[in-house]
Amino acid sequence: MLLLLLLVAGSAGSGGAASAASSRWSGEGTTQHLQSIFLGRCAEYIALLNPQLRDKNCTAIWEAFHAVLEKDPCSVFPSDYDLFINLSRHAIPRDKSLFWENNQFLVTSYAENTRRFTPLSHVLYGRVGDLLSWCRRENASGLHYQSCPTSEDCENNAVDSFWKRASMQYAKDSSGVLHVMLNGSEPTGAYPIKGFFADFEVPYFRKDKITRIEIWVMHEIGGPNLESCGEGSVKILEERLKEMGFQHSCINDHLPVKLLKCVDHSTHPDCALKSNVPDLGSDF
Repeated sequence: MLLLLLLVAGSAGSGGAASAASSRWSGEGTTQHLQSIFLGRCAEYIALLNPQLRDKNCTAIWEAFHAVLEKDPCSVFPSDYDLFINLSRHAIPRDKSLFWENNQFLVTSYAENTRRFTPLSHVLYGRVGDLLSWCRRENASGLHYQSCPTSEDCENNAVDSFWKRASMQYAKDSSGVLHVMLNGSEPTGAYPIKGFFADFEVPYFRKDKITRIEIWVMHEIGGPNLESCGEGSVKILEERLKEMGFQHSCINDHLPVKLLKCVDHSTHPDCALKSNVPDLGSDF
């Protein structure tokens, strides 16, 4: 009987340890079927969105990406993705770059698969990793499917380092008129002082390639309107761009984007269309 109790206790203890190990990190684990999704997105992008990239080798791009996954999950640096970026990078259409903070899905919808704009998630190296998660198991080979580290766990994690490197390249390759979409209803501020845009995109803007920068401060339909052009963190961004020597402008609730938001709020007073055509009455 004593032996049975010891075995049960030992089993429970090992199960608890396994559970603790599986939840070691605070982020989602590696996306299931990561390789298939990656290669499928790469092939689709080349075949349908940008056939001019037909000479790109999706297998080689995957292998360069996968090589980084062999590193410790908290020892991955942006430079580790250099080969991946070099194999997958391509020209970004002039005047079509769209940067953002705190409104990812609005940006994706408005860009409409590069038809209107080309945000980072719509270039090849951004598309293959968009909304995915990945990391190696700690102190072991193979991918960790239960959890992956985020910036809360360690700075040099695989996913954040990927987007840091991708963001730097995207900023360097952007030209003409640059567009920035911010969320003026975000309680923490429309322009995060510490974030991917502030730390890994703005510093890499090329003054010789950029004519001006246009900021769009969007607000949620019905508010709250917490920050607008010339206010709070938006003002900090405007002053930073001025100090860097960039011409810039700022628009509150850029109308084409607002109309897209109103598709889901068609009856809200904020979405009422005001006509400039005079009312001629019914006397004809």
